[in-house]
Amino acid sequence: MKVVFLVAPGVHLLDLAGPAQAFGTAGELGEEPWEPMYVAETPVVVAHQGLPLHTATAWPRLGSDDLIVVPGWKVAAGADTSRFSAATLERVADHHAAGGTVMSVCAGAFALAEAGLLTGRRATTHHELQDVLARRYPGVRVVRDVLYVSAGRIHTSAGIASGTDLALHLIAGRLGTRVASRVARAMVVYARRNGDEPQQSILLQHRDHVDDLVHRAQDVIDDHYARPLPLGALARQLAVSERTLTRTFTRVVGMTPLRYQQSLRREHAERLIASGTPVEAAAREVGFEDARMLRRLRRTCPTASMPSGTPHEDPRRSNHTK
Repeated sequence: MKVVFLVAPGVHLLDLAGPAQAFGTAGELGEEPWEPMYVAETPVVVAHQGLPLHTATAWPRLGSDDLIVVPGWKVAAGADTSRFSAATLERVADHHAAGGTVMSVCAGAFALAEAGLLTGRRATTHHELQDVLARRYPGVRVVRDVLYVSAGRIHTSAGIASGTDLALHLIAGRLGTRVASRVARAMVVYARRNGDEPQQSILLQHRDHVDDLVHRAQDVIDDHYARPLPLGALARQLAVSERTLTRTFTRVVGMTPLRYQQSLRREHAERLIASGTPVEAAAREVGFEDARMLRRLRRTCPTASMPSGTPHEDPRRSNHTK
């Protein structure tokens, strides 16, 4: 997949660099190569922070699987928000019309609006620019106080660091939450999906930390959630004591390794049930011996309401999931 960054004069470096590193890292960690590319209307673009950037001026051939990213730039009060020619904006619009995906960071939303892609759609931008976007493009349904908004194949983010949040969201949708969490870990950022979505995956909801031991434990549990995972075997694999693993995991995640595994099983089972799989079959598919434990977890649903950092059970009660 190609990820093409359309670079404007005066681009904010973090708007560009954050998503570029996220997508580039995803290409290194995922099963398919992602190829970040950079295009501008001139061969040299000077960033708002003064760094000259050398880019291509010829567009690559794009397909429906490819992504165009428009990073933001500094918008002065009362200044023109346009940065691209009509031909460039038409190319962006044509890519979307052909089935491609587009994404903006911060003021990049103005380019998508000028291209006609945001008319009648929900979108967001930096909080200092939301009124400007709503005033200049009244057809845009501006969403305030969110990190990003996804509307079909059009994704807009609030600005600066939120471009990385949106990139992680798109990576999770394309390559899975497992890869997204590994990208976030490599970048030492929170793996969060708190755009305008009301629900969070367990895989991302409990990855908002930088504890290496717990991340490694979660990697093992994520990969083998449907198998019995005795606490002793997990601790030996991580080269720590059972007590250290349980205490650290519970402090960081807010639940024991057992409860985390059960939460993963319940989440995967819910997806199966929603697609028409009977409860008994779904329970066996995710590793339960029968549906009794799954039914109990669905009734109590402990991870939906307990805040991070609150233990859900006494870690001494059980060492593994049957």
